[in-house]
Formats: sequence, structure tokens, C-alpha cells
Amino acid sequence: MATDPRIRLRSMVMALGRRIVTSSGRWTISPTTEQRSLREVLDRLHPVRTQHRLRRIGPDGDGGYLVPDDLGGIAACFSPGVGALSGFELECIGFGMRAHLADASVESAAATHPRLDFIRTYIRGMADAESITLDQWVSATEPGDGDLLLQMDIEGDEWGVILSMSSALMARFRIIVVEVHHLDRLFDAESFPLLRLALEKLLEHHVCVHIHPNNHAPTRRIGDVELPLVAEFTFLRSDRIRPGPVVHVTDFPHPLDADCAELYPTMTLQPSLYRAG
Repeated sequence: MATDPRIRLRSMVMALGRRIVTSSGRWTISPTTEQRSLREVLDRLHPVRTQHRLRRIGPDGDGGYLVPDDLGGIAACFSPGVGALSGFELECIGFGMRAHLADASVESAAATHPRLDFIRTYIRGMADAESITLDQWVSATEPGDGDLLLQMDIEGDEWGVILSMSSALMARFRIIVVEVHHLDRLFDAESFPLLRLALEKLLEHHVCVHIHPNNHAPTRRIGDVELPLVAEFTFLRSDRIRPGPVVHVTDFPHPLDADCAELYPTMTLQPSLYRAG
């Protein structure tokens, strides 16, 4: 009997963790991804400059993100993994959006507002007793085809959520901001194909416009490629970008970037993730 594809997806995602082993207290990954294949994927993620300036939404530090100033007409913001912060969502409400929050790790949202709702559950790649999928959540709260914004920080579950998300839902998100964890697993040749699939799915309808490394975690370097373990990626849907020659961003950090953690050294974006001059 054929395996349920949902069970198969969960097994593939969970297997990523099992391929990471420790040696003398340090992370080691083996076998290693071929450098050319890795650079080909990273090159497609290099941020592109668009006609929309970037603005910061949310507080300086953790919980604040840079997004394109293309917010008019977005019906709602979805924020899985809100933790104890709601500044980003409250600012989205100020732009006329509804805000939907979900997180099972807290009792309630940090703020209340008539246009804000909260459910105490996890958003994951598969539904179970303590979680639902992003497709289920959006279908229940924002049916239709209006533009949406996704801001996702779910501590590694983002890979499964991206892989399981329907293409139709992905295309509804005008802007996607996602804190990507475990980027160093791209170095693992066995994990790489599945992670590449998730990144390519993000790039099917969207273009990366900004990356900010999270300075609370270190970087990892193998060969010519150095990656942060955690980084905040901002994507804009391709149809919102004026046609013309592709112009990549060549200067980082952005003036509006701010450290995620005050007690750790400042981290600038690694040249592997943008077209460094």
C-alpha cells in the first residue's frame, strides 16, 4: 500500500535533524554538498533591488523586519510564531490589514485589537493534535484571493510549512518574511535536495529583496561559502516588481537593519548571500 504523502513529507523533514551529528561538542555535517550546486542555489537568493524602498516594521531588534513599501491593499497579515512580541502585527493593522497570530508556546498574544485574533496552536507542515497547516489556517480566516502578508518565525518548522504549502496559497502572499533556521544544513549533501526544493518553491512566485543575519547564532564556513545559522529573508511577489534588467543589492547592512540580540556581536551579511562588490 502506498505511503500517505503527508507522512512521507514529515519523515523527510524529521530526517534532516537525524543527519546532523556532534563531534567533540561541535556540529559536523557529512557528506558535504558540492560547492557549485550550493552556490547556484545561493545565487538565486541574492537580494534584488526593486522600485519599492524598504521600510522597517516592528521594533528595533528582535521582532522587527525590513519589507518593501508596497503594503497598500494587503488584506491581512499572518504571523505564526509570535512569541511575546506583537509590534510587527500592530503596525500591519495600521496599514489597514487584519492580523492573524498563532503560537502554542504562549498563552495569548502580547497585544489586543479588534482587527487582531490569536489561536494557541502551532503552524506546521502537517496537522496533528497540537498543530494545523498554513493552508488550513488561511482557508478558515481569509478565504478568497486577496493579497496577504506572511511573517513567519517558527524555529525550524518553516521548512516543512514551505514544502507543504499549496502553490495557490504561496501566490496569495504579496510579501513573505521568514526567519530561516539551520541554514548550515545546506552544507549537508543528504539534506540539501530537500532544502533546495523548499527554497525553489519560495522563488517560484517571489524574489528575495533583503536578507538580515540573526546575530544570536554563529556562522559556518565550508570552502568558499560562509552562512549564518539563522537569517531573516524578505521576499516580494514577482508581479509587484517593475519589469526591466535585474539589479542586485550590493551594499549591506541596510541603514534600517538592527541587531536581533543586543548581547552578541554585530553580524553583517556574509558575501555568499549577496553580490558583494
